[in-house]
Amino acid sequence: MTTSLVLHYRPFQNDLTKLQKLAEETLKEFPIRQLPRFVPWFPNVSHKLPLKPKRQPPIISCEKAEEVKQLVAASEPFIGQYYDCTVDLLEFQSNLKTGQRLLQMQTVHAQINSSNLEEQSANEKPKLRRSWSISVPSPKLKEKILPLSRELQSNLERMKLHAFYRAKWTIEQSICNNQTLEDIWIKLNTMIKHNELPSCNATIQRCVDQIWVFCDILYSEYVGNLLKERLNLTGRMNLLVHKYGVIFSL
Repeated sequence: MTTSLVLHYRPFQNDLTKLQKLAEETLKEFPIRQLPRFVPWFPNVSHKLPLKPKRQPPIISCEKAEEVKQLVAASEPFIGQYYDCTVDLLEFQSNLKTGQRLLQMQTVHAQINSSNLEEQSANEKPKLRRSWSISVPSPKLKEKILPLSRELQSNLERMKLHAFYRAKWTIEQSICNNQTLEDIWIKLNTMIKHNELPSCNATIQRCVDQIWVFCDILYSEYVGNLLKERLNLTGRMNLLVHKYGVIFSL
């Protein structure tokens, strides 16, 4: 470890001899400690290593090394060889006029783009659009929610389902009463945004023309009746539970 000394002095104290003596006197106040000799914690004996190769490393003659060098050079590509990358490019052909050159280039690019689009359209699958809407829990709605009906309670007891199982109401195009599925989805998003549907989140599955409204079974009847009333739905709406199927209808 080395120590550096920075000496600050005033402009009129520019006598180097006095400054050197001052620095030496200052350094005398610091104790000088002799570092102990380094001793490794493990025995450093090279001829007593636990792992040692049984055989000596192979020795390759100069002739053999030259032969291997030639084989490697023959197998590598000719990197140093001159390669003209403009041979097949129309814009670098000097025997064409500017108009002909641009026309041929546009034709070639159009052919390439059309072939790429055909390959892309053949490989791509139609994307299934799906949107989500999630509610925020609101404690004010608990007073309005009535107990479950006898029919739904008996179904829960028979299937041994808890009241806080998640279920989903399925809204199909056939019960939308001359409304589009998108119109229903906009109204449903407004209801969820204003916390009118407890424990609900919904998704529109455009690939199957359905809207799924997920909720706890405890609030399912309240949610189903409110959906039919506010969204002006006609016909029967099914309540499904994963792996159990339809457990109730309204």
